[in-house]
Amino acid sequence: MRYRFSLAYLTVMEVEPPEAVQIAADTGYQHVGLRLWPAGTEAPFAIFTDQTVYQATQQVLAETGITVADIEIIRLNAQFQASNTQAFLECGAGLGAKHILVAGDDPDLTRCTDNFAAFCELAAQYQMTADLEFMPWTQVPNLKTALQVIHQAQQTNAGLLIDALHFARSASTLAELATVDPALIHYVQFCDAPLHYEHSTEGLIHTARAERLMPGDGELDLLSLFTAVPKGEDLVVSLEIPQKERASTVPAQQRAAEALQKMQACLNSLNRFI
Repeated sequence: MRYRFSLAYLTVMEVEPPEAVQIAADTGYQHVGLRLWPAGTEAPFAIFTDQTVYQATQQVLAETGITVADIEIIRLNAQFQASNTQAFLECGAGLGAKHILVAGDDPDLTRCTDNFAAFCELAAQYQMTADLEFMPWTQVPNLKTALQVIHQAQQTNAGLLIDALHFARSASTLAELATVDPALIHYVQFCDAPLHYEHSTEGLIHTARAERLMPGDGELDLLSLFTAVPKGEDLVVSLEIPQKERASTVPAQQRAAEALQKMQACLNSLNRFI
């Protein structure tokens, strides 16, 4: 099986979206991931607020043939209202995005599920999937909880997002993953990391957003994880590898190229031909 690769936002987060798209094209990716709304309390990103940046991104997408695999980030907290995401969805649709990264922050899992279902219904109007990513510091901390929310939401465009780092840091197993319906998995996020890590919330977040490793440079069992991921015909492999310290000396394009080369090497070791 041939896989398509996406350059995730966090991997080259220091560059503006038009440059990220160009880097993806120049280094061999087929897709790119873009962040419109922040993961924390920061203001929305320029691609969402500045028409000049938005239109420049559209232009480079058209010129290169790169497409937007996913947009970020929808956080389902206690105050979430699906109706407030209309502008986000319109922006993403204008960029041709296919998938939306969703995180679950609401301690009331019933309300979280209801809001996820409502958001899925709205996203479906724009022909996008809503892909719930479990993260160990959130209220959807593992695969089991994510599947509970997805199944109870009962939406045909609901998806499950597997991130190699979060999978390794959560109470999730390869056996559980192997039973997941392949139709739920539209894209996966891969990186590497050490086996030993800081278990605090702050430590987990810092590693996830700033200190991941290139595939093969850490100690995660990426080959077993990739083998266990149920794969449909359209699986996209997103390389999400933020390296804030290294970014001060290694250019974004060089890191993007290295990420793709090392992920391809990992997959080739499974006798999968890219």
